[in-house]
Amino acid sequence: MTVPEISHAHLEELLLRLNPQQREAAEHAEGPLLIFAGAGSGKTRVLTTRIALLIARRKVWPDRLLAVTFTNKAAREMRSRVAALLGDAQEQETINRMWVGTFHHTAVRMLRRDAERLNLPRSFVIFDDDDTRAAIRRVLEELGLDQKRYPPSMISAQISNAKNELIGPDRYPSRNYFDEVVRRVYVRYDELLRRSGGLDFDDLIGEVVRLLSTDEEARAKWQDRFRYVLVDEYQDTNHAQYVLVKLLAEGHRNIAVVGDDDQSIYSFRGADIRNILDFKKDYPEAAVVHLEQNYRSSQQILDAAFHVIRHNPERAPKKLWTDRVGGEKVTAVQAYNEVEEAEFVADEIERLRRREDRRYADYAVLYRINAQSRAFEDVFGRRRIPYRLVGGVRFWERREVKDMLAYLRFVFNPADTVSFGRIVNVPRRKVGPVTVEKVVAHARTRESTPLAVLDMPEEIPGVNKAAVAPLLRFRDQLQSLRATLGVIRPSELVKQVIEVMGLEAYYDDGTPQGEARLQNLDEVRGLAEEFDTREDPLVGLEEFLTEVALVSDVDAYSEDDEGVTLITLHMVKGLEFPVVFIAGLEEGLLPHQRALDDPSGKEMAEERRLAYVGITRARDRLYLSCAFRRHLFGQSRASFASRFLGDIPQALIAQPAKGAAPAPPPRPGSGGPGYRERMLERQIEEAPARPLVQRFKAGDLVAHPSFGAGTVMKSTLTRSDEELVVRFDKAGVKILSGTLAPLNKR
Repeated sequence: MTVPEISHAHLEELLLRLNPQQREAAEHAEGPLLIFAGAGSGKTRVLTTRIALLIARRKVWPDRLLAVTFTNKAAREMRSRVAALLGDAQEQETINRMWVGTFHHTAVRMLRRDAERLNLPRSFVIFDDDDTRAAIRRVLEELGLDQKRYPPSMISAQISNAKNELIGPDRYPSRNYFDEVVRRVYVRYDELLRRSGGLDFDDLIGEVVRLLSTDEEARAKWQDRFRYVLVDEYQDTNHAQYVLVKLLAEGHRNIAVVGDDDQSIYSFRGADIRNILDFKKDYPEAAVVHLEQNYRSSQQILDAAFHVIRHNPERAPKKLWTDRVGGEKVTAVQAYNEVEEAEFVADEIERLRRREDRRYADYAVLYRINAQSRAFEDVFGRRRIPYRLVGGVRFWERREVKDMLAYLRFVFNPADTVSFGRIVNVPRRKVGPVTVEKVVAHARTRESTPLAVLDMPEEIPGVNKAAVAPLLRFRDQLQSLRATLGVIRPSELVKQVIEVMGLEAYYDDGTPQGEARLQNLDEVRGLAEEFDTREDPLVGLEEFLTEVALVSDVDAYSEDDEGVTLITLHMVKGLEFPVVFIAGLEEGLLPHQRALDDPSGKEMAEERRLAYVGITRARDRLYLSCAFRRHLFGQSRASFASRFLGDIPQALIAQPAKGAAPAPPPRPGSGGPGYRERMLERQIEEAPARPLVQRFKAGDLVAHPSFGAGTVMKSTLTRSDEELVVRFDKAGVKILSGTLAPLNKR
């Protein structure tokens, strides 16, 4: 293999594509380099040009370079861009020899070569998450520990956190009884891995660190092998990754890291923002380059992002700018509830498609938590707007939601064998698929239902004796639920299913995913409340199940590439769209309630970074929305506009073209300390008097400062508000709060 030759003219052409700061970073020669690369500032171009220059100008062998990033997609893009930059001089062999990949991919390649130094087989197997949980279940059984009390996924998360901090089973602290349980499981789990000749994902990094820390010969070899180390998204590294990079660059100190502390949003995965902020402490001689010219967004959008992020106390000073001329102001709106919010987004998408000839793929809707997607899925599906749900399944197709619906269907109709097959092992009852088939076949032979034949499961041919007792318990639970049919409301039945079947303990495994599953069950219960008003509860249940079936089937366009992107803020980093809607900018949602309850302020700082990431995804247009009342996690409650909306100067905010009302103006100092207290004071101040007085009645002529003249179609008193349905002459039908909406009778 030879080092590719690139002409001087071609090199100059590459450099002419860079701005002065990008060129400074790309041409940096020896020693540590820290590149603060703001959103949309061309960091991938800088990294790939730097690699090409090291190969072509400094004659560095391609396999002596190590470039590490966090996703396979980013690694593939980096590799292909380097190949394009090298032009005719590159050979396929050269590209194949380059060490460009994720941390885990790099670690596997290193371990395959030096496995024997760690007493590992070269053919070690890698345990994925399911394998890990299965192994931990086995260990729990061996130790005689209750898996309901100590869910495998929760134990797995604790062990993973320890491995990311490079804490082995022999050093795991025992501060309380739970810690002691984790430590014992950790020891046995580690032994099981070794007996199986396997490593889990966290071991891949940890074992390379152990190799480089304990074996001087191996450390010298790998340090000499990788004469230049480049790390992308450095703000997302955890402690184990930080130590690995530091060990590799220890001798030559030719380390270049690229990142943006303002986009550090993965602390829940162990990412430590101090790794990038303290880089100069590890490498005092490091050159520091700030990439602040943005090639993505308009200046209006960049200024809005800056005013949100500038309140974070610990951040490298930077302010993005662009030479783009013009640009639309940011649109901030307040809808009445999440349905009206989704309707407004749908209206704007269709309006802009007609006016600006945009494709559906030009739009993205961003939100804080997965449960928020439900309103958009329902509205888009009903209006035949194609969409793509990224980073998760549609709300009605999520496992726990489908489990609950299957329970409701089977309680309603015990002849539903499909639902029976789904729920008989939820929670786990050690009833295998063969047993399920035997029960269904016997019911079919007897022309009966699966529930009926469970009266005497021991008489079902082929059913294992060990399955008889679990099937009898399952039958008793189902019969107790069926006894409530026609007596309790649909939402109450959902609650009964959760309690009787033990679903809360089953799904709550102590992880964020477990919390999200319970929140989704609460969301189902809350949605069922809409059918509680039916005179016959059985009719209400039937209508609810029918409505759900229609909603889940209507999304014929979800797999179409030409669709609006629905995605969480955590998943959207690295993507960009011409038009971005950020939904749910409310206190307790964005920022999340955990941030409001954290006295240290660290959670709030990360929430600001999350909002910053979302804002900087937009190229041309940005919409920020909140709702006066939001139905979430089974409850409908009044919401207050996020402090992040209050951080954005009014000079950057445009009035909405149509649809929802403009977002309320920020109160003075809304983004600073004490905001929560002021919010609570405002809640008390603006709480409706009790008893409520019905101010409006059907037929009243009213006026609204944003919507104009209208007529009240319906007025309903709830326990906390007067809810109005008003048909406005120009704005159409709106649902408003009678106590807070600025309505006057004409």
